[in-house]
Amino acid sequence: MQIPDLEIVIKTAEFGSITAAATHLDIQVARASAAIKRVETQLGFELFIRSTRQLRLSRQGEIYIPQCIQALETLNKAQHDLLTNKNNISGELRLTTSSDLGRNIVAPWLDDLTETHKSLSLKLILNDHDLDFYRDSVDIALRYGSPTDSSMYGFKICDVPRVLCASPEYLKSHSAPKHPKELNNHTGLFYQLGGITFNTWKFAHKTHNYTIKMQGNRTANDGDMVRRWCVSGKGLAIKSLLDVSSDLLDKKLTLVMPNYKPTPTELWLICPSRQSINPIVRLLRDELTQNCKNIYKQLAEHNIYSI
Repeated sequence: MQIPDLEIVIKTAEFGSITAAATHLDIQVARASAAIKRVETQLGFELFIRSTRQLRLSRQGEIYIPQCIQALETLNKAQHDLLTNKNNISGELRLTTSSDLGRNIVAPWLDDLTETHKSLSLKLILNDHDLDFYRDSVDIALRYGSPTDSSMYGFKICDVPRVLCASPEYLKSHSAPKHPKELNNHTGLFYQLGGITFNTWKFAHKTHNYTIKMQGNRTANDGDMVRRWCVSGKGLAIKSLLDVSSDLLDKKLTLVMPNYKPTPTELWLICPSRQSINPIVRLLRDELTQNCKNIYKQLAEHNIYSI
């Protein structure tokens, strides 16, 4: 049922005449009459008792139209409120992101946002499974990799290198590998998603590519768990540079074979559609972009990694 048709019905009831309603709305009488018939057909009863010279509300019309007026007033108020507050940062931010990135990197940034914008509340869902806006009941997602669904819309936050890393304790008892072929002598720490264990590691160096099937005794479907194992000296892990940035700066982890680059990725802020982009999404996009730049700047200043 179309709102313009309902508006015609309401004006007809107000003026007691289809002709007068059409004149007021600056439309043809035939269009107004057709709109009333469409509404009556959808409702299954007549709203008006018509004669050649007169028109009055039917019993059903006397019940329906006052409620219709109230409903349209509610819709108009909702639209007005949205337009009035379109630049305000308020409401609920419902965001999902991966466990490691969300818990250790993004959560403090979100705390700063909610401190700055007191009318903003936060719902944060941490998980590593595939993105599903309907299952998780969220508005936006922060994910590694660009949107795979053409109906979604996203903002690329930054490029994200992946790095091979280990703790200083692990490297004290295991000679640091200099070449991918030496990784067969080391323990890998593996991430698992959707039943797939990522234990085949790929590296690029100049014009050469290397693929190594690793051996290891620890696998987790939680990226943060893999990072924790790595920090505690259980083996080598391939992680996103963002995920381990704090550990690298704090010297809890160190880069291994830095000249051999694992397959990089990208960080994206993903929305279910272009229409879902609002001031909160734009603010979050800008904050994420700047904070990631700051991390990369710190890593470069400490001679750890340069993008």
